[in-house]
Amino acid sequence: MKRLIALFALLSTWTGVHAQTNEVFRSEFVPFDTRDDAAELLRGNIAHYEEYKPQVIQRQGDVTTVGQVVEVPLALTDRDVYLHLEDVGSAYTLLVNDTAVAEVEDDRTPREFFISPYIRPGRNAVMLDLRPSKTPQLQANAPVARERYANSYLIFQHRLHIDDYTIALVPDSTGNFAWLELDIVVSNSYGSEESISAGYDIYDPKGKLLDYGTREVTVPGGSRDTLHFKRPVYGTGSNQWDEAKQPLYKVTLYTKRNGILWEYIPLHIGFGRTEFRDGRFYRFGLELLLRPKRYNAAADEKTTAAEMKKLKAANINTLLPEYPQPHWFYTLCDRMGFYVIDCAAINAPTARDDRSVGGTPSNDPQLVGEYIRRVKAMYYRSRNHTSIIAFLLGYDSGNGYNMYKAYEWLKSVETEKPVFYFDADGEWNSDIADGEGLQLIRISQH
Repeated sequence: MKRLIALFALLSTWTGVHAQTNEVFRSEFVPFDTRDDAAELLRGNIAHYEEYKPQVIQRQGDVTTVGQVVEVPLALTDRDVYLHLEDVGSAYTLLVNDTAVAEVEDDRTPREFFISPYIRPGRNAVMLDLRPSKTPQLQANAPVARERYANSYLIFQHRLHIDDYTIALVPDSTGNFAWLELDIVVSNSYGSEESISAGYDIYDPKGKLLDYGTREVTVPGGSRDTLHFKRPVYGTGSNQWDEAKQPLYKVTLYTKRNGILWEYIPLHIGFGRTEFRDGRFYRFGLELLLRPKRYNAAADEKTTAAEMKKLKAANINTLLPEYPQPHWFYTLCDRMGFYVIDCAAINAPTARDDRSVGGTPSNDPQLVGEYIRRVKAMYYRSRNHTSIIAFLLGYDSGNGYNMYKAYEWLKSVETEKPVFYFDADGEWNSDIADGEGLQLIRISQH
């Protein structure tokens, strides 16, 4: 979708409307219409893609309303519409055509929403009420100033489409080749069962085709199914791995229906799984010596890349962001050979040593849903990146019920990468004890 039109002259007031729960937790990706555009990441050529750059509509007290009107032809109402929001700059209420869709307190983490139920043919008002957060105590660290709404967009996917994926290139026992472990989740929002083929191809860092595969599945109406691929991929080897510059393999996911290719999703994946055992990290059987530093991405990708080069020159190989970062941050880390311990947007140092119920935010059961949402939003976005070796529940926030529940949820979905929490203080909700191993990682705080 190319055309933007002017905002409505008159906007409704949405005070008191109850928001639904329409947030989508999945890997961050954009489906392209052609393979060439996917290879070059040419979003401007996607027929059903629109940047979201809202304009200020009104200011009333401490609430600023911004919005954009999106014109949706009748044919496109038969699509699944997703809104990706990033760098909003404050807590917000998302509203589509006078209906409150979601309430978001965490402005640090990019979020995605399924908004099809609220879209109609013609003009659609996609609005944000920017407001003070209801949980400011969870955001003590200041974010890096970036362009507002950078990488915010709407995407119109077919109602039968790739909804998510997990991917890894795992060395075999000899280290001479890799197993491609790929799950493609296909979603069908039609009312009846539908058939579709989903597949992949994989190229080595020099552009040589190594393997490809496709599989057809019939998905019941209003449901999802997962296609599992486990294939040996030759032409890889442990002798190609270098900690300083880890080679990346190019993977393209695609779907086909009735002989027509529908969408392409470009990925890059490194060869080799990082293991964690006995409090230490290993890769290809060799112990990794982590040289970490707290680091958040700069205002833009170019500046961040330059800063990362300086960190490499200073012998830093592990980055610990204080909250989820832009997608390009993780891609840079993949390409430059950094390790990353990703962190949820939870930083609540106030009364962190008060373990009474409600004494610290981390031990206030009324906030447990917000804690888990922030951990989910962090986890699903970055889990497929080669650079990710572990997850951090948050920074300097004390311990208690909410951190216990956040740890339990994350361990229920992540069976391989460890979960750390510095303020666990020897309790069970951290996969590394408060000792030499933890201090090795904590050195980044000084």
